[in-house]
Amino acid sequence: MPESPESSDNPEPPESPVVGAVDLAHALFDLARAGDAARLVAYVEAGAPVDLTDPAGNTLLMLAAYHGHADAVRALAGKGADVDRLNDRGQSPLAGAVFKGEAEVVTALREHGADPDAGQPTARQTAEMFGRTDLLA
Repeated sequence: MPESPESSDNPEPPESPVVGAVDLAHALFDLARAGDAARLVAYVEAGAPVDLTDPAGNTLLMLAAYHGHADAVRALAGKGADVDRLNDRGQSPLAGAVFKGEAEVVTALREHGADPDAGQPTARQTAEMFGRTDLLA
């Protein structure tokens, strides 16, 4: 007769901590997309990497910028997030904000020193392509 799990010499291993880490990363990316600056900062202060990237190389700041959350961009930049970190396609947070027409996000990124010539296409090139040079004026 087979042994019950309680009496086995080979108990099932506990759930992998990697699963918890992956779930946490997904939650952080969701918070960035939602612009939840307070919770993002709390996680960063608790040890989450401020420049955590998703599988496409998008940082928390990139996701917040692309989704129009200037307060989250300011909060993450204030905690040391790299405002010029490019994703795997060579895009900068500033170019993404220009593409989306997010004037307040552009302002927040520029306040934290974002380079309008970083990435490909650059934010400057993106502004010219889409007739939004006003965003970088």
